[in-house]
Amino acid sequence: MEYYLSGDINAFIHAAGYAGIFAIIFAESGLFFGFFLPGDSLLFTAGIFASQGFFSITLLIILTFFAAILGDSVGYWFGFLTGPKLFRKKNSFFFHKDHVARAKNFYARHGGKAILLARFLPIVRTFAPIVAGIGGMNYRAFLFFNVLGAVLWAMGVPLAGFLLGQSIPHIDKYLLPIILGIIVLSLLPSVPPFLKARKKRRGKISYKT
Repeated sequence: MEYYLSGDINAFIHAAGYAGIFAIIFAESGLFFGFFLPGDSLLFTAGIFASQGFFSITLLIILTFFAAILGDSVGYWFGFLTGPKLFRKKNSFFFHKDHVARAKNFYARHGGKAILLARFLPIVRTFAPIVAGIGGMNYRAFLFFNVLGAVLWAMGVPLAGFLLGQSIPHIDKYLLPIILGIIVLSLLPSVPPFLKARKKRRGKISYKT
């Protein structure tokens, strides 16, 4: 991700191509080690590139749509089969119990709609389908929200980039600030829960001491 932000974004998208974008969206949608991947900014940027003729917007939307659905489905069945074992797993760079706990709390508050809403929340987007599987959510209900979320996110975000790219001449000159803005906006909804959880942990520590 550091390369994506600080390196040549143009080269990154060209190097990734359709297969790379599919793989990244698939991993970020349901594989627990994919939480750090830049799904929102990648899709939006790919949409902008489609407006410049590098991608077919139709093919891009179809691929990202199925990548998002398949990624979520894999995450669901992974959670369904592994269950509580995840909470006994040690923390590492690719896995942290706090991420699962945050998705679990989000799922508890919103129920099935969490699968839809989580599409627009980095990190939670990755772990929500896994938590749905752990909780034994009915797969048909899960699939309904999964597909609806893919329509709104995996199809909507690249299309938004495509339309913006068509409406602003020489948009490639403004790519970096646009992408940074997308990253900031996508992270904003996660800030209040993060601060609340941090405050709660500090309270527990001070109470123990």
